[in-house]
Amino acid sequence: MRLLAYSDSCQVGGAELALGYLLGALDPHVEAGVLAVDEAVGAAIAAHRPGTGHAVVRPPEGTRDGAALAQHRRAIRAFAPDVLHANQAWPWACGYAELAALLTPGVRVVAVDHLPVGGAIPRPRRLARRLLARRLHAHVAVGERAAREVERLVGLPAGAVRGVANGVPAAQPEPLARTHAGPTVGALGRITDQKGYDALVRALPGLPGATLVLVGDGPERAALEALAAELGVVERLVVTGWTRAARRHLPTFDVLAVPSLWEGMPLVILEAMHAGLPVVASDVGSVAEAVLDGETGYVVAPGDEAALRERLARLLGDPDLRVRLGDRGRAVAAERFTDAAMARRYEAVYADVLGEHGR
Repeated sequence: MRLLAYSDSCQVGGAELALGYLLGALDPHVEAGVLAVDEAVGAAIAAHRPGTGHAVVRPPEGTRDGAALAQHRRAIRAFAPDVLHANQAWPWACGYAELAALLTPGVRVVAVDHLPVGGAIPRPRRLARRLLARRLHAHVAVGERAAREVERLVGLPAGAVRGVANGVPAAQPEPLARTHAGPTVGALGRITDQKGYDALVRALPGLPGATLVLVGDGPERAALEALAAELGVVERLVVTGWTRAARRHLPTFDVLAVPSLWEGMPLVILEAMHAGLPVVASDVGSVAEAVLDGETGYVVAPGDEAALRERLARLLGDPDLRVRLGDRGRAVAAERFTDAAMARRYEAVYADVLGEHGR
């Protein structure tokens, strides 16, 4: 089978990393290629599968860029895939590649939504996405609840989007040395409004002696540091900045916190589970399909800062509970959330769409 993976992202984030993990774990019989609008993104995704080539097309401008559509179609025809895997960082992405593939005989289109979020999308674009989505050969989201949210956002019938959980490699990287003697709450990711890290800073006064370590950087960093100074906890806030070694920080934490306001299924949660780390996360997207409340960690309502602080305090104050939840999380991750398990599920999707059309 020939598979062409497409991304119209201009930076490598969780959606692109998940796609790379998928390509790396697919069966050897799959001949894969990558098509992207950004050279660095295309190369990063392709690097997960040795020998995989990548091509670059220019990003479309607006909603009526005929030249970009034609270029996308030429690139797809040149690779001649059986399946185009459109990696949608959000529901309004990848439309040009999907339309170009639908206009190319013999190509089946599988769209994958990683982040079920709406935004101020003009009505014509919403209608265009709905029409396009109804013509896809398969529409996937990163979990069952995320699938239902995509259906609601786009305006699709119930059951139109199927859930396929993300997965990450189970192998653990060499851990970093722990630098904090006291209890540590950790978070990994870009520091933006979406991630809700301000709630963690406001929780610190109620977590005596605890340090909050944010592994990442982003536009809200200065505001978080100012908030920590205002609350008198700036000495207990550590922001590492951007690093390629983010996953190596996980064993230095006692608890991973993911207080996001919206998500699909964040890879960092799955990485933490493989590391045996309990997770406290907002109940958004398909998070609760991985963070089993009271079993592998805790889920709280998004924005419920009192519940977030209470669950963190409970875990920080009970080492045995941390071990029990962390061990259960590791077992669940090994069973359900590996890159290999994700690849087998997508291979079933590809076989389904090809089988339905006599391929």
